[in-house]
Amino acid sequence: MNFIEGEYIYLNKPYRMSSFGALARVRYLISQKEGVKRVKTGHAGTLDPLATGVLILCTGKKTKEIERLQYHTKEYTATLQLGATTPSYDMEHEVDATYPTAHITRELIEEKLKLFIGDIQQVPPAYSACKIGGDRAYKLMRKGRDVELKPKTLHIDEIELTDFNPETMQASIRVVCGKGTYIRALARDIGEALGSGAYLTALCRTRLGDVRIEDCVKLDDVPEWLSRVCDAK
Repeated sequence: MNFIEGEYIYLNKPYRMSSFGALARVRYLISQKEGVKRVKTGHAGTLDPLATGVLILCTGKKTKEIERLQYHTKEYTATLQLGATTPSYDMEHEVDATYPTAHITRELIEEKLKLFIGDIQQVPPAYSACKIGGDRAYKLMRKGRDVELKPKTLHIDEIELTDFNPETMQASIRVVCGKGTYIRALARDIGEALGSGAYLTALCRTRLGDVRIEDCVKLDDVPEWLSRVCDAK
């Protein structure tokens, strides 16, 4: 593999690491391996720090493919805690409100999930990288500023309930969607559709285009993987 000329690296991003942090670590390792100061590297499709899964890194001339790759269909698995919300719609923040759940059944969840298939309107999370007047929304929120984001049209191909525990009120879903979909915001909207609340407790991107999580290397295994692919030149 020639990382200076251009390659794809399929990474399984670890929990509690930013996409840029994962990229920076891999870039450092491949730069060392290639014996250069800095290999040009970018990533296609940001994952939240609390999410894991498929992160495609591009090096060299392959960085020109980043925008195209971001339009590929994505698949996620997610676990939702029903009956409560957080400001970020995930576990980055503490619960800020609780809601009734006694009326929620598996049948009700399956019925309401159908509302989110096809073209839908979604307001991005205030704690997101969306820009408002040149500033990132999450940075404004952390400064105590009010953030109002406009709804965006996006497409969801599939959404299914894969598990539901009525005792803990946790629901697991699989989502196949297009560019711009925030699964955190989807959790929020599902909670509202159920007449309750919801936030994410787990999120994994299992596929981006044709790249599946089984095709990805874990960050801790990158040094050994690099030795293998570079020695095979």
